[in-house]
Amino acid sequence: MPLTDTAVRNLKPEAAPYKRSDGGGMYLHVTPSGSKYWRLAYRLYGKQKIFALGVYPEVSLAEARQMRDEAKKLIKQGLDPVIERKQTVRRKSEEQATTFELIAREWHKTKRSAWTESHAKKIMNSLEADIFPRLGDRPIGSISAPDLLMALRVIEKRGALEIAGRVLQRCNAVFRYAVATGRIATNPAAELRGALKTPERTHHAALSHDELPEFLAKLAAYDGDPQTRLGLQLMVHTFVRTGELRAASWAEFNLELGEWRIPAERMKMREEHIVPLSRQAIALLRQLQTVDGGSDLVFPSASGRRNKWISENTLLYALYRMGYHSRATGHGFRATASTILNEMGFHPDWIERQLAHSERNKVRAAYNRALYLAERRQMMQVWSDYLDTAASGKEVVLSDFRRNWSGN
Repeated sequence: MPLTDTAVRNLKPEAAPYKRSDGGGMYLHVTPSGSKYWRLAYRLYGKQKIFALGVYPEVSLAEARQMRDEAKKLIKQGLDPVIERKQTVRRKSEEQATTFELIAREWHKTKRSAWTESHAKKIMNSLEADIFPRLGDRPIGSISAPDLLMALRVIEKRGALEIAGRVLQRCNAVFRYAVATGRIATNPAAELRGALKTPERTHHAALSHDELPEFLAKLAAYDGDPQTRLGLQLMVHTFVRTGELRAASWAEFNLELGEWRIPAERMKMREEHIVPLSRQAIALLRQLQTVDGGSDLVFPSASGRRNKWISENTLLYALYRMGYHSRATGHGFRATASTILNEMGFHPDWIERQLAHSERNKVRAAYNRALYLAERRQMMQVWSDYLDTAASGKEVVLSDFRRNWSGN
């Protein structure tokens, strides 16, 4: 007779183990300690075998019968349910070890040394915020192009089109890494080219030649923190990136030689960058030495925290106070310098090298690290002299300024 829930519940332990059959080869094994185990007896390829179905009451009678029926289907196909269970456990274990999040973190770790700390953090933050909650626990091989697109559409819906594009690029890199390391055969992100909405291209607010005199006059008269004013002035004269300026340490400068060597780990492209210092830039740095409070940093944070520099907002809010909200940005000074120096007729390669833009050819990049240094040194002096002339209110004809420059 088949077992019932009541009969199973009321079975009592005896001095010796015993069995109670439910039919179809399934039975309940009752031990002297009172434990009750569901078992399935079956024969496969002439051998008698036992398949464990679970422990009562964690596995109910109904659940045990369902497991029995599924096992018997396998047996009918000539498959051993014991072996199939082991393979399933192993497969699930392998899937858990190759989830998208685990592979993405592994990829991030391999690339970490090639990025600045802030860039590496930005990449991981974007994956943690927009991809891991939706796809992170999925085996990477189970993620299809539509799955990824659905996650990216969520980013698009909040209007963050540029972020969606960057996240797709990062996912594409993760999938390519998974292909290269043998975790998957194809890259689903590659199939999404052109699938996302294209954001309208916006440029960093930058001042023109005609706007510079008024801006320089306002900057000279800025009545806020002297460190902030000097920082903005130094940024205009050197047109380095905001992060490169803010985190500068005095150890990077040789004022006698007139050079600022920004180490590779602080550069966006992870290559040392040499900034020739004009006389004006050196004078600004001399002034900064009197207000840094003896810190190793050129722009130490007012919070007093060790090895902490001023925030990007410090410079940005100063521009706001001067009336340049949406009219000028720290990055915009780079565009201003590039435009004006090109109009003066300086060689584009000198300007690009001074902007520390990426060189696609790695051999040429290594050769170019200090290339054009003499030419760039003169160019940076011309630039600072131009800024002084513009600040004085004198009319400047860009096409003539370099030709008429005396170098004194």
